[in-house]
Amino acid sequence: MPEQLRTSTRDLDDLRLRVQTWLRGRTGERSAVSELERPTGNGLSSETLFFTARLAPDGREQRCVARLAPAPEAVPVFPSYDLGAQFEVMRLAAEHVPAPRPLWFEPDPAHLGVPFLVMAREEGLVPPDVMPYTFEGWLLEADPADLRRLQDRTVGLLAALHTAPLSPGRLDFLGPPGLRAHVTATRRYYDWAHGALPVPLLERAFAWLEDHWPAEPGPDVLSWGDARIGNVMYRDFEPVAVLDWEMAACGPPELDLGWMIFLHRFFQDVAEVFGLPGLPDFLTREQVCAAYRQASGYEPRDLDFYETYAALRHGVIMARVWHRRIHFGEQAMPDDPDDLVMHRARLEAMLG
Repeated sequence: MPEQLRTSTRDLDDLRLRVQTWLRGRTGERSAVSELERPTGNGLSSETLFFTARLAPDGREQRCVARLAPAPEAVPVFPSYDLGAQFEVMRLAAEHVPAPRPLWFEPDPAHLGVPFLVMAREEGLVPPDVMPYTFEGWLLEADPADLRRLQDRTVGLLAALHTAPLSPGRLDFLGPPGLRAHVTATRRYYDWAHGALPVPLLERAFAWLEDHWPAEPGPDVLSWGDARIGNVMYRDFEPVAVLDWEMAACGPPELDLGWMIFLHRFFQDVAEVFGLPGLPDFLTREQVCAAYRQASGYEPRDLDFYETYAALRHGVIMARVWHRRIHFGEQAMPDDPDDLVMHRARLEAMLG
């Protein structure tokens, strides 16, 4: 696994001055911004910056996280970054789950070159992607009872989000609802990301979905989109902040459940490739569905379909990330485009 994947071409000193100038226009000339930092353990799409703001007029300090759309030369992972929609979905989600408090959204690219949003920074631990939490660290070393509590509380977040009473039209800004609309959007994304170099394995996976389409997809709910423990901050094994809402949508609950189950399976597979035990009895389908059923009263269904769809979506995203690594000279283009899919063996087995 690479120690760190490059996600930005921007200079932090220049960005700090620009952020400070923007903040003074928002809050007063005496406001100031600390040095900026980039997180090292998670995040491959939007650029994330940490800083502390001293706000005028009283000098109150506010720990902040800024999310910026990537610069075009950084080979963006997604074709567009609707940070305004992310800001709105965070405000909506915070009514039902512990989401970070949104502070400001700036749609004008004149300040930093792209739109951006700023949210309050929470305190806690996040299971890292690099190096994966299945390799080392606090989660791997946790007592089984604490690990189970973290798992069940995290699944409970999904139940709280999915059962939230929302008035009609409140999710219209997320686009058309439903499973068919979601898969259609994923296909458009694949065509944008890989149209110049098709990935046969991913093409096969799209065909598999059509052959195994659920007879009755579940009800449309607010779907987190990137529902995984690497996007949750914890204190004492309890979730205190749900992060990264850029993939939010309106669709069946199983979109999030399948993603959560598959993403842990992905990191577990990576650990096993390196001969490490990982966490084989964590976030299994049976445990996730049982916790969700208890918290929501809803019986998840068609998980073979939704986990395979999660593997396909993850394959499209990570193959795009590998194109970014190729662009920055961090790896060569493979002879076989199917090798752009990190979990090739797992997806092939699922399709088989």
